[in-house]
Amino acid sequence: MSNQIKGRIKTIFPTIHVSEKFTKRDVVITTTTDMYPQDILVQFTQDRCAVLDLYKSGDEVDVDYNLRGREWISPQGEAKYFNTIEGWRISLASGGYPIPQEIQKDAPVEQVEDINNLPF
Repeated sequence: MSNQIKGRIKTIFPTIHVSEKFTKRDVVITTTTDMYPQDILVQFTQDRCAVLDLYKSGDEVDVDYNLRGREWISPQGEAKYFNTIEGWRISLASGGYPIPQEIQKDAPVEQVEDINNLPF
């Protein structure tokens, strides 16, 4: 079963280099299928951060994600728990993917079908 959020991009934050080995980028999606729309923070990591460069606020998208959880033990020995919604794919709700600007100039196509084939 796939976890998916359907909604409109509200905000795309800049990429953050947390450490030498970890990079993340957050996007807020306002759900469009709920009776009461929710603003959901979704985190993309590592090489998936650049995928968000293709999108802008207002785009209607589908986001596939994994729910991640972790435990942290404070210096006082207390356990705290955190959750992350980790996006692993984003596409236009109309199907397909936006075309990067450099491709738009050279190719008269509407959409790129496979985001994994885009030059980054």
